[in-house]
Amino acid sequence: MVSGKTQNSYNGVALPLTEVSALTEIEELLRAKGYLQDGEPVPVTFEDRIEGTGFSAENNSVVALSIRYCGLNTLPESIGQLTSLRHVDVTGNQLTALPEALGNLLHLRTFFADDNQLPTLPESLGNLVHLEELHADKNQLTALPESIALLAKLKVLHVYDNRLTAIPAGLGQLTGLEAISLGHNQFVALPESFWQLTNLRVLNIGENQLSALSERIGDLTYLHMLDVGHNALTALPESLGNLKNLTFFLYLNNNRLTALPESLQNLRKLRYLNLSDNRLTALPETIGSLASLKELRAYHNALTTLPEALGNLTNLQELHLMNNQLASLPASLGKLALLKELRVSDNQLTALPQSLGDLRRLTHLDLRNNRLMGLPQSLGKLIRLVFLDARGNRLLSLPASIGDLPNLDKLDMRWNKLAAHPEWLQRQEQRGCTVYL
Repeated sequence: MVSGKTQNSYNGVALPLTEVSALTEIEELLRAKGYLQDGEPVPVTFEDRIEGTGFSAENNSVVALSIRYCGLNTLPESIGQLTSLRHVDVTGNQLTALPEALGNLLHLRTFFADDNQLPTLPESLGNLVHLEELHADKNQLTALPESIALLAKLKVLHVYDNRLTAIPAGLGQLTGLEAISLGHNQFVALPESFWQLTNLRVLNIGENQLSALSERIGDLTYLHMLDVGHNALTALPESLGNLKNLTFFLYLNNNRLTALPESLQNLRKLRYLNLSDNRLTALPETIGSLASLKELRAYHNALTTLPEALGNLTNLQELHLMNNQLASLPASLGKLALLKELRVSDNQLTALPQSLGDLRRLTHLDLRNNRLMGLPQSLGKLIRLVFLDARGNRLLSLPASIGDLPNLDKLDMRWNKLAAHPEWLQRQEQRGCTVYL
């Protein structure tokens, strides 16, 4: 009988016979799917993270295996013989089950099984005590194994776009977790133990059916990205203001929010805030404290006014306020010296403040479908403006200063009743500007 330690070779790499046998079985599966030609072995590479299909080896053992987008319906149990594997990637196949033998891969650090058809993950997953990343997005998972609570070194858990309705309570023991994506599932609530994951940096629980968030979310003070969008939230806990390290993104959009907590003013590192598609009738004056904000999205709400404090957001580059009920804009908007995009279409604006002319970095101004009777002469100072859309207003004339805008690429004034077409329109067209009247 040949020992598993007996050396043989596969594709020029010296390996134990047990590992050669496992690779040969994988080779046969790939050949049956047309991904390898007759006599062609599984490619060998020298990278841990392999982009396509192949394996890498160190010290006469396979340490990384990638079988991405090969149409496989199954993985052989013999994969469990590749006991030195640190990285496995089976993304983009048609797998409906994973072999229990995966639990033999005691050195595994990362496992990718995104974009398959898995309804479950094997209980033997709990044996993988060195696992740091588990990726199973875009499957059909209805539950996670209880044994997941044994993965003490797990840092990343991605199970986005599945059919999960609950998570094991033991998940809260994995206090080394830094990133979790549970978005696009069917959660109506999360267990209280979940909020013990106080080392989280990234949390995505968007696109579920959550109607409330625990006050204990405020314990996740290391968070720098939080997505709770596309749920059924009617209010936010005041403890949200404890998340002072939120930096990159805060998604609160597509909920049923009618107000924002005052504590939101504490998020002074936040760069991106999405409040769109809620039921907000006002923004608090305290929003002016978000001094790092670069992009604010508050479209599809019921806003009737904007606070003057909005002018304090001096780092803001994009402001999206479409589909509200705004009758006016605060003059303080003119202080937003870095603003590049201002989108206020589908409101009830009857006039614009002259101070808009101070937005010298503005490139896009969208005023469609309002009730504007005129445009301010000061728009002629927007020397970087590329796109001006004022379709569907009540304009009878246009300020001559628009004719002097040197970088205007598109001017759209359709569905107004302009009494005359000023001569400068032709001048803009000759310069290369597209004009629609």
